Amino acid sequence: MKRVAHDTWASILGVLYLGLMVNLLVLVAASPLVVLLITTDPMRSWPLLAVAAVPAVPALTAAFGAYRAHDEGETQVVRAYLRSWRATWRKAMLLGALAAGVAVVLLVDVRMLADSAASVVIVPVLLLLAALTASTALLGAVALAEVPTARLRDVLRSSLYLGVRRWYFQLLTFAVLGVQIAVFTTMPAIAIGLTAAPALYVAWANARYVLRPVLGEVPARDEAAA
Repeated sequence: MKRVAHDTWASILGVLYLGLMVNLLVLVAASPLVVLLITTDPMRSWPLLAVAAVPAVPALTAAFGAYRAHDEGETQVVRAYLRSWRATWRKAMLLGALAAGVAVVLLVDVRMLADSAASVVIVPVLLLLAALTASTALLGAVALAEVPTARLRDVLRSSLYLGVRRWYFQLLTFAVLGVQIAVFTTMPAIAIGLTAAPALYVAWANARYVLRPVLGEVPARDEAAA
């Protein structure tokens, strides 16, 4: 039997370390949201969940930044995560606040109109808008991780446009995240400790591919604006 090369073992251990550390760092940075999801009934605590979701967006953006750094050869996961968090947290917080606000308005409208005569027409439209909001927020978080200096309005415009144009890629992301949510509801420890990082990695890689047409343009726009 052939022995596994040292570089192969180093790569495997590096990926395992990346996943475990990203899980831990996201758990710490998004702890208010995680605690509320575990200890409360989301149907009753949704206003608090909406507020707690805002600081969770920088936690995810920093995770995407750590993935990007690892892809470029960075081995210091904690340093890469904190560097990305510091570079993006203001814009990511604003992105999270906008997404949470829009989502709350849409879902409240869905609940209010669910029993009305026009629900057959209006509710699917509102749910579609909620899905577009989630798609835009996710793509925006990845875009900020890739180009922290990008203007938020450019990020939102590009994320919305490409999310609609390449909607089929977003379906894959939502499917993976849906499985992660299902695992969290039944086995929170497994979801937080093991499967969160792989699910986020798939979301990051998929969103990065969706954003490929504009990622090279954003820095140039910023330099021109400066």
